[in-house]
Amino acid sequence: MKIFITGLPLEVGEDELTAVFGDFGQVKSLRIIKDRETGQSRGFGFVEMPVDEEAREAIKRMNGGDYNGNRIKVAEAQEKPGNAGGGNAGGGFKRNNNNRERSY
Repeated sequence: MKIFITGLPLEVGEDELTAVFGDFGQVKSLRIIKDRETGQSRGFGFVEMPVDEEAREAIKRMNGGDYNGNRIKVAEAQEKPGNAGGGNAGGGFKRNNNNRERSY
C-alpha cells in the first residue's frame, strides 16, 4: 500500500522517517518530495509498505499526530485522476471557432 504523508517538518530526513514507519512493519520505499531548485523538503512524501495491514495500522496510529511540533496527516495515497494510461497532460486552452467558446 502506498501512503501519503503531509505536514512533515522540513528538517525530517528519509532515514528518520523510514525508521518511524519501520516500527509498524517493512518499508518497501519512502520518498520525501523536495523543491527542484533548493533541494529542501516540501513537507510531504510517500511511503510504500508491502503488507496492507501494517500500512493501515501506521495510518491509524500516525494520522493527526504530532511529529516534531507539526501535526501530520497520514492517509492511503490516491492515484491521480486520468493518470492510469498516461495520456495527454493537457494545458492551455482550445478555441472553438464555431461558437467562440473556450474549453479548458
